[in-house]
Amino acid sequence: MKNKYTDKYLKVVEWSDEDNCYIGTSPGLFAGGVHGKNEEKVFKDLCNVIDSVIKTMRETGMTLPKSTINRNFSGKIALRIPPDLHKTIFINAMQNGESVNKLIQHKLEASI
Repeated sequence: MKNKYTDKYLKVVEWSDEDNCYIGTSPGLFAGGVHGKNEEKVFKDLCNVIDSVIKTMRETGMTLPKSTINRNFSGKIALRIPPDLHKTIFINAMQNGESVNKLIQHKLEASI
């Protein structure tokens, strides 16, 4: 079975307690999304919206964004922070007997 171009874009359907419904989005392709009470219908509607967005972009000569799935990640992030924060993180890492990278990794893992 041949994959459609829309298969190259991430599709996320998740429950929203705030909205009391499922929300379907395609991060990196378009802002906004679709919503509804039935998870499967939201996914189907999301796929249809993605089809429409891609069709419209092609018809109007817009460049499609890079694929949002099957990306390779290096595991490296270049992060710019204020010097005072850098110093605080360094001191905290030393107090915990770990590297700055490990401290930041642990903090990120705990927050996600």
